[in-house]
Formats: sequence, C-alpha cells, structure tokens
Amino acid sequence: MPRLIPDSGPQRVIAASNFIYTVGSGLYLTAGVLYFTEAVRLPAASVGLGLGIAGVVALAVGIAVGHLADRHGARGVYAITLAVQALATGGFVLADNFWSFVLTVGIATGAKAAGLAARSPLIRHYGGDRPQAFRAYLRAVTNVGISLGALLAGWAVQVGTLPAYRLLVIGNAVAFAASAAVLLRLSPVAPVPTTGGPRRIALRDRPYLLLTALDGIMAVQFKVLTVAIPLWLVTATTAPRWLISGTMLVNTVIVVLFQIRVGRSIVSPAAGGAAYRRAGVAFLVSCSLISLSAGIPAWAAATLLTAAMVIHTIGELWHSAAGFEVSFALAPQHATGQYLGVFGLGAGLAEALGPALLISLCIGWGRPGWYVVGALFALTGLAAPLAVTWAQRHQQPRRTQLRQAVTPKEAAV
Repeated sequence: MPRLIPDSGPQRVIAASNFIYTVGSGLYLTAGVLYFTEAVRLPAASVGLGLGIAGVVALAVGIAVGHLADRHGARGVYAITLAVQALATGGFVLADNFWSFVLTVGIATGAKAAGLAARSPLIRHYGGDRPQAFRAYLRAVTNVGISLGALLAGWAVQVGTLPAYRLLVIGNAVAFAASAAVLLRLSPVAPVPTTGGPRRIALRDRPYLLLTALDGIMAVQFKVLTVAIPLWLVTATTAPRWLISGTMLVNTVIVVLFQIRVGRSIVSPAAGGAAYRRAGVAFLVSCSLISLSAGIPAWAAATLLTAAMVIHTIGELWHSAAGFEVSFALAPQHATGQYLGVFGLGAGLAEALGPALLISLCIGWGRPGWYVVGALFALTGLAAPLAVTWAQRHQQPRRTQLRQAVTPKEAAV
C-alpha cells in the first residue's frame, strides 16, 4: 500500500488537499446520478443530456485555465477553481428542474476540468524527476478518499430519502471548500518563461490531439462505474443496492494497492501505448460480464458484477498509468498547463458524451449495448500505440524548433 504522507512538505500539502477533495468526490461519484434521478426525480435520459451539456462546457474551459496557470501561477488559479466547484456543488440542493440542474452541474463540471489543468504545473514542479510517479501516487491517495466517500454515500443510497441525498451533496461542497483552504498553505509557483513560437502550441500538435481524443474515448470507462453500473444494477438486475457502494470500494481498494506499482512499469510513451491496448481488452471482458448479470438470481448477479469490477479496475490501472505517462512525457515543460489542459479535453469528451452514450446503449438498449461499448474500448486501445509512435516522431522536430527559439534570447543575455 502506498505511503499516505510524502517526504516533501509541498507534496504533503498537495496530497492533503487532494485527499479532502476526493472524500467529497466519493460521495458524488457513488450516488450523484441517483440523487438527480431518484431524489430530484429527473428522467435518466434528461440527466444524461444535462451531463453531456456540462461536458461540453468542460471542453472549452480546460485549455484556457491551463494557459492561465502557466502564465500567472498555478496555485492561485487552482484554488479558485476549487472554490467555484464548492459553490456550484452546493447549488445542487436548489436544482429542482432540468435547467437549474444543467446550470449547476455545468459550472461544477467546468470548474473540475479547469482544476485538473491548473493542478498540472504544480505536479510537474513538485513531482521531482518523474512527475508521472507523483501523479500515480496522488491517484492512489485519491482512491483512499473516494472509498471513504463511497461508504458515506452507501448510507444515503440505502436510506433513499431526499434529506439523506441533500446531506450527501452538502458534504461534497464542504469538502471542496476545505480542499481549497488547505491548498493555500502551498507556496506560489512562479510561471515558467515562454520560449517563443505560437501561444496555443498544444492545439497545433496534431499527434497530441489524436492521443487526447483516444484517451477521451477510453475515459468513458470511468462513467461505467459512476453512471452505467448504478442504473443497470437498479433497473436490470436483482443485485442488492448496497453493491453500488461495494463495487466502488472494490475499485478504489485495488487502485490504492496497485496504481503506483503499475505506474512504475510504464516509463516511456511506447509502454504507455501498450498499456492502453491491454486496458481496452480488459474493458471488453468486463462489459461482457456486466451484460450477463441481468435476469439471474441476486447472488449470481452480485458475483458477476464484482468479478466484472475487478477486471474493469485492472483495465483502469493500465489506462490511468498510460495517460499519466504520455500526457507528461510528450508535453514541453514551459507549456505544461496548456498541454495538460488539452489532454483534459479527453476527460471532457467523456463527461460530455459518456453518460448519454452509456445510458442510451447499456440502459436503453440493454445487453447488446454493453458489447458495443466493450468493443469501442478494445478498438481504441488497439489504435493508441500507433498514435504514440506518431507523437514521438513529431516530438523531436518540435524540440529542435524550441531550442532554436531559445538560443537567440540566451545569446542576447
């Protein structure tokens, strides 16, 4: 199991802020969709549409905020995104119709995407020689927090009353605000000087954009856990409702125990491409098992769903480690926030399209939809190594151009 307290002070602050944030995230990830469908009484299709609209907002926000973090300092920008997310999440308790739901979830999702982009320069600055390893460590700690949040969310789901769900939402908002307060203990990070050339270089890097798109398709797998499985379990199986939290806990425990170990084995973009391929196969197998859990006794459904979640989580370990490696290794240091903001478009793509896609295929269509989703993951994994090879070939000429842009300035000094 990973150490819960890093050696360096700044890493401890980032980890503590991240831990508090993810306790709140565990509350929402486990039962957020059910809050809107069962407590607010919005149709599942409307919730999927609203989450899709929110995802579109996130697509636009990440790049802009990542660029602000590069140019004006990442700590302050990241803290602001956390505060905005806390306010928007608290607004969920006031959302009693579709449009108020869209407004609040859109702001919250946009702030989340912005925060991920703004945090990236902090991870690179304080992450040591391999910020990818520190990012994997943070993901392990993230899952400790999510597991605690999932336990509390399981109580709200089991009770199933509006006050219980609202208490869950308020706890989520308080956690985000506390996370921002802890982060302010971190010393500000000076922006990295620019090296000339186009301002929006990440948007001109076509291989990196292709990897972003592929990672975004693969990132729909996160919505399998938070959207598709809860709705599938409630509407299509006889498995007990507490298994919603149970599958989340299985996922988080495995990630806590093995994310760092898996990350250590993926130390190059080529290894990242191979990990994407393995992840796609794992997701295909897990989706197939989930589809078989309908129409069978409760104990058999619970067994299949648990086995599927174990396999799904193995794929998630490979997918996450691959994303950490290629996103940092293929991004120039002076534009970390911008590049990671672009890479965050993948998560935004999953936020925008994932819920509606999964609800339409897996819940609306049923068993065949799970096979289609699994095949989509597998094909994406097969394409990823080719995209990584293209990105590596493109990277060397770009570095040469950057050195040529820096040399005249250094000579003038």
